[in-house]
Amino acid sequence: MNVFCGIDWAEQHHDVALVDITGQLVIKRRISDNLDGFVELLDILAGAGDSPDDPIPVAIETSPGLLVAALRATRRDVYAINPKAVARYRERHSMTRKKSDHFDAMTLANILRTDAQAHRPLPADTELAQAVTVLARAAQDAIWRRTKATQELRAPLREYYPTFLEAFAGAVHTNLAKPEARAVLAMALTPEQGATLPKTRIITALRRAGRQRRLDQTADRITQALRRPQLRQPPLVESAMGRQAQALLATLDVECANADQLSATAVEAFQQHPDYRIITSFPGLGDTTGARLLAEIGDDRSRFADPRGLKAFAGAAPITRASGRSISIRRRQVKNNRLAAVGFVWAFATIPRPGPTKDLYDQRRAHGDRHAAALRKLFNRSLGQLWHCLQTRQLYDQAKAHPTTDQPPPEPVAA
Repeated sequence: MNVFCGIDWAEQHHDVALVDITGQLVIKRRISDNLDGFVELLDILAGAGDSPDDPIPVAIETSPGLLVAALRATRRDVYAINPKAVARYRERHSMTRKKSDHFDAMTLANILRTDAQAHRPLPADTELAQAVTVLARAAQDAIWRRTKATQELRAPLREYYPTFLEAFAGAVHTNLAKPEARAVLAMALTPEQGATLPKTRIITALRRAGRQRRLDQTADRITQALRRPQLRQPPLVESAMGRQAQALLATLDVECANADQLSATAVEAFQQHPDYRIITSFPGLGDTTGARLLAEIGDDRSRFADPRGLKAFAGAAPITRASGRSISIRRRQVKNNRLAAVGFVWAFATIPRPGPTKDLYDQRRAHGDRHAAALRKLFNRSLGQLWHCLQTRQLYDQAKAHPTTDQPPPEPVAA
């Protein structure tokens, strides 16, 4: 590579800088954020010696967006450099903290010129894997918004309608996202309406929400809870808070529908992927969690050279800091938070089942690890096994993943 390109992107325009192998500026240009600007960028690269056999690599501070997608379609290496890393590189050339868009573009180009081997280009995931990434992340965002909407609705209900929360209280807390709770709340937004709500209407609401069994007993329990005496707000205040709950309930209904629809679409796309059978063969990984896992690791098998890279990317591997006589081993803070969240669910789903995974969790707990640390240990080991299975295209096998130690040692081979 004799020429390197850096792009400082913005919403309306992008600054482009090309430097040669000695660090001299070849050309600088500001292009627009549209098709004409991209065509101009290709002309600039072609004028600097770009060709299909020897494409000029590009460094940019972002990975999503139309510009990055178009650059990746040209089959060139595109490096998404962390903005914090760019800031550190900038300080190598200027200690006065001066900054400009053109200077940032040159800094990005020089990063590739001097330290390209220290950075990785964006993975060459297939189109199906990229679609799974979009859908799985959207579904996860919808679930997070659903949780937020649930908490926002629960807060005013605690202030004026605690009997409703008691009517749908589970073993730990009240799940207002359940269809039964939302259907009954829509008919009884205030304690006054709840106390006069007939049992027959509650049964109708439960049936409309999808419940099929124990309708009569459930309706009796809800009726008794709603008619139980409670402290009350003044009538006008109670009515106003009921209107507030109605608006929050409408938001929750939308987020619940979005979460269900996006999750189903993500699973449908995931089931069409070649890695589906391998990923779901692991204990604790279902369609939903498997789709989220594939969304974060992709299907470019060259992305992680060994299991350690994948474990570090997921935050499952600890990080060691050593200086002189001081050595500390701590959990990794800089990681893919979405993948770490999936790993927590994955590991947690495996510990109720008796087997080697449960035994490993118990050993870590007995060793003194907290619950979260023990789950990270499980996630760490499972990621290594998953990397191996994806590389070798084989399903999960418990006998290979956790070989027993009570097997007789192999007989020595005669010389």
